[in-house]
Amino acid sequence: MVETTTGRRERKKARTRQALADAALRLFTERGFDNVGVREVAEAADVSLSTLFKHFPNKEALVFDLDADIESALVAAVRDRAPGQPVLHALRDHMVRTRTAVRTDDPMFILVDSTPALRDYARRMWSRHEKTLAAALADATGLAPDDLAVTGLARFALEAPGLVRTGDGDPARAMHDLFALLEHGWGTTPLAQQEGHPAQDG
Repeated sequence: MVETTTGRRERKKARTRQALADAALRLFTERGFDNVGVREVAEAADVSLSTLFKHFPNKEALVFDLDADIESALVAAVRDRAPGQPVLHALRDHMVRTRTAVRTDDPMFILVDSTPALRDYARRMWSRHEKTLAAALADATGLAPDDLAVTGLARFALEAPGLVRTGDGDPARAMHDLFALLEHGWGTTPLAQQEGHPAQDG
C-alpha cells in the first residue's frame, strides 16, 4: 500500500510539473517571455503559485524542464560508451546526436533564441553540467576530478555546441572539426601548417 501511495504521489507531481511546463511554453510562445508572469502560468495550469515554485525555482526554469535528463545523458555518454571507444569520441558523437539537430523553426528554439534572458539562462544551465561531466571523465580515465585534463575537456566539450551554432555550415561537420582540434591540437590545422611553425610550449 505504501509503494502504491508513493507511486501515485510521484505520478501526480510529474503531471503537475508537465502541466506547468506546457502552460508556460504556450503562454511564452503566444505573448513573449517578458510579457507573462509566473502567476499567469500557475493559473493556466490550475495550480497555486506556491505549487509552481515547489517545482520550478524561477520563471526561466519553466522553459528548461529537462535539465536533469540532459546531465544524465552527458554522464551516460561517457560511462556507457562502446568498449575501446575513447571518451573524446564518445562525447563528440553525443554532441553531434543531441546538439546539432535543433530545428530553427521549433517553438522552444525560437523562444529561447529571441529572448536574451533565456539565452543567458540556457548558457548558465548548460555550464552547470561541467563539474558532473568532469567527474564522469575522471571516473572513466582514472584521473583525479580536478585534473586539468578532465576539467579542460569538460569545459571545451560544453562550449562546442555554442561555437557550432555561430557558424553557417554543416553543424555536424563543424562539431567533428572542433573535436578534431581538441584531439590533435593547433599544430595539425591548415593555418598552423601555413605558418610553418606549429605551436610549441615555451
